[in-house]
Amino acid sequence: MTDRFTHVHEPIRGLHVLDRRRLGDDRGFLERLYDSDAAGQLLPFARIAQINRTMTALEGTVRGMHFQRQPYAEVKLVHCIRGSVFDVAVDLREGSPTYLHWHAEVLSADNGRCLRIPEGFAHGFQALEAGCELIYVHSQPYRQDAECGVWPLDPQLGIAWPRAIALMSDRDAQHGPIDATFQGVIA
Repeated sequence: MTDRFTHVHEPIRGLHVLDRRRLGDDRGFLERLYDSDAAGQLLPFARIAQINRTMTALEGTVRGMHFQRQPYAEVKLVHCIRGSVFDVAVDLREGSPTYLHWHAEVLSADNGRCLRIPEGFAHGFQALEAGCELIYVHSQPYRQDAECGVWPLDPQLGIAWPRAIALMSDRDAQHGPIDATFQGVIA
């Protein structure tokens, strides 16, 4: 892709796994988290609307599975800058051949891997160690009225969380299982 990002693979149409490349010497390293000139079609942000940083204190904590509905559906570029996480994206796109399929990657400060998550996917993660930090680059700002989620333990999704779940917010736990009334997301 560039000398700053390497495209690893596209496990589900639109979901891209990327590796960041570090330029380093005896002083340390430089690592780009986003480069509009080099990103091309993989990172087509018309604008960067928001950049968020999270810290998850407790190993085994699950955050997610979150998404925003149109007109605030968003593309996310997710980086782990401290620790490691089991990062999950679920295809919720109405009519998609991979509807309700999920893919996970271990993102860590050491491996430099990141996910480019397209519109129409839910996103969440589990902290694989204490004190994990993530940086999210968003194409849309957060809108409470567009916020939605799916239950991280939904048996229809069957996400294979690698650790026992130590903590989950009440909000995330209250998302019920996907039922016949859920029609997917128009991306």
